[in-house]
Amino acid sequence: MRHLKSARMLATALLSLGSLVLAWGFPEARAQSFQTSAPTAILMDAGSHAVLYEKNADELTAPASMAKTMTAEVVFNEVKNGRLTLDSTFTVSENAWRKGGASSGGSSMFAQVHSTIRLEDLLRGLIVQSGNDAAIVLAEGIAGTEENFAHLMNERARAIGLTKSTFRNATGYGHPEQKATVRDLAKLAIHIIETYPDLYKYFGEREFTWNKIRQQNRNPLLSMDIGADGLKTGNIDEAGYGLIGSAVQNGQRLIVVVNGLKNARERANESRKLLDWGFRAFESRELFAQGQVVGEAQVYGGSKRSLPLVSLKPVRVLVPRGDGERVTARIIYTGPLKAPVRKGTEVARLQVNRGEMQALEMPLYAGEDIQEGTLSQRALDGLLEFGTGWVRRAFSSLVERI
Repeated sequence: MRHLKSARMLATALLSLGSLVLAWGFPEARAQSFQTSAPTAILMDAGSHAVLYEKNADELTAPASMAKTMTAEVVFNEVKNGRLTLDSTFTVSENAWRKGGASSGGSSMFAQVHSTIRLEDLLRGLIVQSGNDAAIVLAEGIAGTEENFAHLMNERARAIGLTKSTFRNATGYGHPEQKATVRDLAKLAIHIIETYPDLYKYFGEREFTWNKIRQQNRNPLLSMDIGADGLKTGNIDEAGYGLIGSAVQNGQRLIVVVNGLKNARERANESRKLLDWGFRAFESRELFAQGQVVGEAQVYGGSKRSLPLVSLKPVRVLVPRGDGERVTARIIYTGPLKAPVRKGTEVARLQVNRGEMQALEMPLYAGEDIQEGTLSQRALDGLLEFGTGWVRRAFSSLVERI
């Protein structure tokens, strides 16, 4: 009994090392005054993935044609992995022609039934013209049916970290189960920009002509002098008007997503207002340098009982200019980690909050190798596990910085 009590005391002492609080005397924070009429909205910095503004960002709504951005990601992934090329050809089925062609009443690239079209042209029809026929042709050509393609969309969505959104078709047509959040759509935009820089260019094309019909890109930001170069609009009755937008100024890229606006004009105005405010009102602040030790994680059964955690790139957050808003960084991991642990292994996540809002989340990696401990070290850790169940605990380490 005495040994068990000692083990618990030692465990408590070790666990206390996992909660480190550093304070630098934070000035009083001031509330954000920005407002938007968009029912759901988010503004993100693409470089740091920091959230600058959000409003109902995790509310599920119909994405309308913004779902075609997920359709494009699946196609881009096929090209990147060599299963398709831009010269691959697809045949326009009667289903695609009837359901997505001009007679359907929706947006169309005016593809002719039974014709054969190159993948690159279908991508332009999908992205620039928002062609429902192009979306269906691509879905059927890749997966056999649009329903099968929707399964691929959801697989890819989960693989790239879209945790809440569900896709049921390639076009964005209304479906009771097809819902997305503006946060997920912003993550999708950043993923496409970072992963497919050579294919992302199609989102910035102003117009595309097919079947002798010239159509303008529906993204209103592209015609504004604000550095916009993508991505996609959407509109169906159940969701209102939405937009995923991206713009670059002075080397900084911002992503805006809005949904639920009353009309196209309000969608354009609110999207631009968010971008203008983001470029004007924020400055970058470095919390940790690249490779700097951010904190420590506890280790079980190793030659050492703690492991330094580092980021592979600088940890920066955008904060309001001249504001003393509180910035906190929390290390999240499940542990203690079981030895051995190799240097460079992702073992934790760093969550950075600006005030009450999560501004950034990024991986943390083992800063050194931790070998398996000696028999006596492992025996002691085994006793601690038996006495406290600490291996199954979830730990967090809190670091506060300004």
